[in-house]
Amino acid sequence: MVTQITRGIKISVLTSFEGTYFKNHKIHFAFSYEITIENHSKDSVQLSTRHWEIFDSLNKKEIVDGEGVIGKKPVLKPGEKHTYNSGCLLSSPFGAMMGYFTMINYTTTRTFRVFVPTFKLSAPFALN
Repeated sequence: MVTQITRGIKISVLTSFEGTYFKNHKIHFAFSYEITIENHSKDSVQLSTRHWEIFDSLNKKEIVDGEGVIGKKPVLKPGEKHTYNSGCLLSSPFGAMMGYFTMINYTTTRTFRVFVPTFKLSAPFALN
């Protein structure tokens, strides 16, 4: 598990290799990840957008931006947490992801970024 705290918001990430799949006559490696967002600040916050940089050892970096996470924009009061699961397909057994969530502070109405630490995606059979 990797973790990082930005402005009182703790992000924790767990990853898992899910298997190989054929798509468009090419093999792909499926990975899942579980992200937990914990509010250790004194203010209520809401996640509004996400930004991902996905690195595949055989391809260029892919950028993914969007609203919320898995269709939700969770509001977290102090002490609360939100956990969700998602995944990605890579064309190689090795890769990584990193990014940030844009959050809104309900007390100040200002937005700020909460950074997601770089997390590795690796198929266990491909490791030495």
